[in-house]
Amino acid sequence: MTSFAAIVLVCLSGVEASACTRETAVEVRVVEVANELGCTSGWQEIFARAPQAGHVGKSTYLKTLCERIRPQAIPGAEDAARPAR
Repeated sequence: MTSFAAIVLVCLSGVEASACTRETAVEVRVVEVANELGCTSGWQEIFARAPQAGHVGKSTYLKTLCERIRPQAIPGAEDAARPAR
């Protein structure tokens, strides 16, 4: 089953949204979520409890990216799929 990662970037207010990347963010958090909808909700509680939460909307803002996480290959799966000789 495929899951997703919500990548939450904390960027300074002076950084344009198009320039807010993993490299320019002051903090990057990755949260595994079950589906694409989870990328837009659910992770907010993590930031609400964080010490820097008071800065969001004042000196920083959040930008969320959503990436698909591919299941890891099962060792030996290639061999199991080949017909026996």
